[in-house]
Amino acid sequence: MVRGEVPGPVIVTFDMGTVVVELNGNELPDGESSLLTWDHRVGALRGEAMAYRSILEMLVRHRLPFDDRARAYETFPELAPTAPFRPYPHQVEALEAWKKGGMRGVVVLPTGSGKTWLAHLALQHCRRSALVVVPTLDLVSQWASGIERAFGRSPGIIGGGDFSVRPLTVITYDSAIRHMESLGNRFGLIVFDECHHLPSPTYALAARLALSPFRLGLTATPERTDGGEALLEELVGPVVYSSRVSTLAGDILAPYKTVRVLVDLTPEEVTAYQEARAVYLDFCASKGVKMSAPDGYRRFLQETARSHAGRAAFEAYLRQRNIPLESRAKFDELSALLQRHRGDRIILFTHVNEMAYRIARRYLLPVITHQTPPRERAEILSRFGTGAYPAVVTSRVLNEGVDVPEASVGVVMSGTGSIREHVQRLGRILRRREGKEAVLYEVVARDTHEEGMSRRRTQHEAYRNPNARKRYRPASA
Repeated sequence: MVRGEVPGPVIVTFDMGTVVVELNGNELPDGESSLLTWDHRVGALRGEAMAYRSILEMLVRHRLPFDDRARAYETFPELAPTAPFRPYPHQVEALEAWKKGGMRGVVVLPTGSGKTWLAHLALQHCRRSALVVVPTLDLVSQWASGIERAFGRSPGIIGGGDFSVRPLTVITYDSAIRHMESLGNRFGLIVFDECHHLPSPTYALAARLALSPFRLGLTATPERTDGGEALLEELVGPVVYSSRVSTLAGDILAPYKTVRVLVDLTPEEVTAYQEARAVYLDFCASKGVKMSAPDGYRRFLQETARSHAGRAAFEAYLRQRNIPLESRAKFDELSALLQRHRGDRIILFTHVNEMAYRIARRYLLPVITHQTPPRERAEILSRFGTGAYPAVVTSRVLNEGVDVPEASVGVVMSGTGSIREHVQRLGRILRRREGKEAVLYEVVARDTHEEGMSRRRTQHEAYRNPNARKRYRPASA
């Protein structure tokens, strides 16, 4: 720049998921370039798109004139609902906390407590083009239908073969990471539903490549086994509001209790279980594999693939897993529970497909797994909702991402030690109905690894109410 020449405005543009800053003779104060790096290819500074808001705030703070050519999103004069909606107090509190946080942050609310309606309130308040990012195609349909009912606007849909972009658009995480380089400047507000998925290395791109200055994360269970929830503050913002299951139970959610049912293996099952478990654990010890470690199962699979002893250990692992799952006492207990709750709507949860199908065959019940075609799944859930099907069996696909009809009884026949999975299953039966008390049963084989998993997955405040750890003598005893 020629000496004495007056600097021009700083030019800010969006380029394939990044923000480019041309200084035009201006200088950034010391310590203010941490968000940007020099890109010799274009002779300008470049940073992540999600730094857009911080970059503009920095320019304003130092009174540097700028020309913002990055944003391409619309501002609505008004986004009015088609019908009056009176939010619950916790939704008002959550919205106010989010607004106080500069319209950035994560809201933690239990399943069934109205996270979608909170997002609608945020859309109304923000009045900017908005993108809702969800993990499944089922949720794409649910959010799109909800937006159309709430605002009388047909939203854009991206995912599952659809690609239409509108001021209000719903997209899957998978599609977002593919298209955000081109779409990342078209939305002022981005809503991440089930945002506990976001911190994974790939899905995080959905946040990093978007310049959206306003962000809302929604989840019932932010905790991740890898500790990745700490990254949410960078990608979306801090947790600005959190409400507990036990706090909302009885008012917003149905009152509930959880019951752990301990059943005993037969002597023959105990012997087979102990023998198989010894083979599996001895192999892990010999290879230094700790299954509790984040990469434990992956390392176990790698080691078992390298020798005949490894393959024998893997077969033993499957046996010691399946013996409690398929125990006679578990099925006797399930028969008793189905009889006890005849007339109630029941969801039976398993961790593995084989057990889901076995239960379905034995009790002539409909089953939903990841193998169930979408149309069949929708038909099953519709009939479950009307009461034509009194119970439905599922593996893991109903944990989240599917709008499940109201049920009052859940029976966990098998599961992992995941706290999130267990809280999600509890949430599936907490939709409030007059006179309803929900109950979640865990059927656990005594003196097996299942007891340890049960203890781990119930380390959550939802299981600390007076009824949460109630036990009773199983009918099969």
